[in-house]
Amino acid sequence: MEERKVNMPLIGEQAPEFTAMTTEGVINFPADYKGKWAILFSHPADFTPVCTTEFMTFASLQDEFKALNCELIGLSIDSIHSHIAWLKKIEEFQWKDIKNVKVKFPVIEDVSMNVASKYGMVHDKGGTSAVRAVFYVDPKGIIRTILYYPASCGRNFNELKRILIALQKSDKDGVATPADWHPGQDTIIPPPNTAPGANERLAKEGDNCLDWFLCFRKEK
Repeated sequence: MEERKVNMPLIGEQAPEFTAMTTEGVINFPADYKGKWAILFSHPADFTPVCTTEFMTFASLQDEFKALNCELIGLSIDSIHSHIAWLKKIEEFQWKDIKNVKVKFPVIEDVSMNVASKYGMVHDKGGTSAVRAVFYVDPKGIIRTILYYPASCGRNFNELKRILIALQKSDKDGVATPADWHPGQDTIIPPPNTAPGANERLAKEGDNCLDWFLCFRKEK
């Protein structure tokens, strides 16, 4: 039996290309999402409890992600008919304050494991279930963030949204974001690369600097 080749894409690389059937029709990734951010995420299987809570949460937030110029794309190693049946069942559920939600984003059929293999989503040797992987792909098709969760641990959706906003903030203003950063809080100015630049930074930034390499920009 031929051993399945599993790739592990890296941050900063071009997102691996694929064409796939989804619950919303055929997609070509990342070409169809040029000019937009995309979050490609996998789940272990349809009709599983943790995945159901995640999809209900994603569905409740899909308009918020879209407002941030970001599209969601789900995936599991299940058939298209399984996806459709599961998503229809989800519409009947209520959990916390989420109810009657409709998943409008595409969910990839990946029975062949083509996409899961390209993105390193299967971590058990010979396994047929994807871990909870999350890939942030920017408008140029570059992977910017990668997260992996075990099957037993549901994702933190406040963090998923915060990461997207932080990436967009860094791109827009050329800054970094400190620990536990949230929109509206101070950001970090990239440190200088020369000794004269370090001296100038301290003289210029004053109280906004803890030292030459750690200076903050006040956000209005």
